[in-house]
Amino acid sequence: MGKQLLWKGGCLCGLIRFEAEGQPGFPHSCSCRMCQRATGALTATWVEFDRAKVRWTGEGGAPSLYRSSEKSTRAFCPQCGSSLGAVDDAPVIALLTGCFDAPHRLPLKPLSHSYRSGRPRWWHVTVD
Repeated sequence: MGKQLLWKGGCLCGLIRFEAEGQPGFPHSCSCRMCQRATGALTATWVEFDRAKVRWTGEGGAPSLYRSSEKSTRAFCPQCGSSLGAVDDAPVIALLTGCFDAPHRLPLKPLSHSYRSGRPRWWHVTVD
């Protein structure tokens, strides 16, 4: 049997940490106003894991949650305010790629992009 993938990451201050097992799914970027406001970035980039494959391992336990839409709840650190992702009503947790300890190692292809029209005209997102 092959080696099980284990991805680690957390918030800016380190209070909230996570481990996610397996292959990240649905690499996705989004430029909608909700994602922009939740992250403070023009484009948010996510990968998804089955909820049962994500463990909150830091001293702070699970992140704080804010119900942001009918289908999703945003996860963030109550101490430093870092956005961590979204806990969807589907059995999925979408984690922001910038929160991973080694984001450059995440398999992000193929990457889809939602709400391209929500980005400023000067902001160009290239998806191969």
